[in-house]
Amino acid sequence: MSTDQTKPVALNALLVGELTVIDERGTLSGIDKRPVAGVLHLSATGLIGDHQGDLKRHGGLEKAVHHYPGDHYRLWQSEIGPSTVLDRPGAFGENLSTSGLTEDDVAVGDRFRLGRALLEVSQGRQPCWKLNRRFGLTDMARRVQQSGRTGWYYRVIEEGRVCADDALVMVERRCPAWTIRRLWHYLYIDTMNRDALREIANLTILPANWRDYAIRRLATRTVEDWTPRLEGQQEG
Repeated sequence: MSTDQTKPVALNALLVGELTVIDERGTLSGIDKRPVAGVLHLSATGLIGDHQGDLKRHGGLEKAVHHYPGDHYRLWQSEIGPSTVLDRPGAFGENLSTSGLTEDDVAVGDRFRLGRALLEVSQGRQPCWKLNRRFGLTDMARRVQQSGRTGWYYRVIEEGRVCADDALVMVERRCPAWTIRRLWHYLYIDTMNRDALREIANLTILPANWRDYAIRRLATRTVEDWTPRLEGQQEG
């Protein structure tokens, strides 16, 4: 672990997004998150004032809050060059931006107090084609997936008020062996490791759809096709 898990992690920004059109089909998305300074209520399905265009694949109880490490921005700038999208937090559609906390440090089931709310890490982020539109790069979603710099989602255990001056304070680790980085490795790199897949299939703290990936791979001995999600042949 690269950070002291007992130390509060200050927010760089607390962000919400309005719905905007992101492509020629008129697809609506809330990916363009903007920092807010005031107090917001965090409900079971996310921050009041935050919006998602596709509620089937974004938001909801298992993806109530998206966290993306600000630590990754400099790496992206070195890899893709100057981008106005990377000039401020919110480039990846995140609700929480921090420094000093990455996919290597955070595991599913980790619980954090933020203001008066209690959050639990639920899953990693599966990047979709909307990142391609956001960055003006046809392969940005695939780059994010291949890099492991995906960010993660929280479910809300206790609703409450939060603000940009709050800090994340870890209060419990329920499954520290399964970091977001480790999940990413077996989902996208060592994709047919049967021992790992069996563990994931039985990791009940994960949402059912993540466990289903493992179950299907074990049954079919094949990996699902990521192309529609990454290239925009589905509503991301």
